[in-house]
Amino acid sequence: MSKQLGQLLNQAKKMQEKFQKMQDEVADRTIEAQAGGGMVSCVVNGKQDLLSIKIADEIWEERDKELLEDMIVAAVNEGLSKSKEMLQDEMSKITGGMQLPFGM
Repeated sequence: MSKQLGQLLNQAKKMQEKFQKMQDEVADRTIEAQAGGGMVSCVVNGKQDLLSIKIADEIWEERDKELLEDMIVAAVNEGLSKSKEMLQDEMSKITGGMQLPFGM
């Protein structure tokens, strides 16, 4: 094996270790997102797991099931989107902004 190939493999291994460490750290972070002016809120972690949903009391007074369903979907989608952005921001710190050919 050539010296250059060995160095390249070593660098790839180090980057993989950095990615794993970053993913572990981001997994513990949380993002809160809201919909309907805060009537529905949710918390999502860095692994895109939905941790909680809160629904304001006043939404129950409306008795509008479709509206509530739409706000839940909107809040969860916003939380997932913010969580993905957080992960991408952390990944760009490791890659120096270089786009990698695989998705995360």
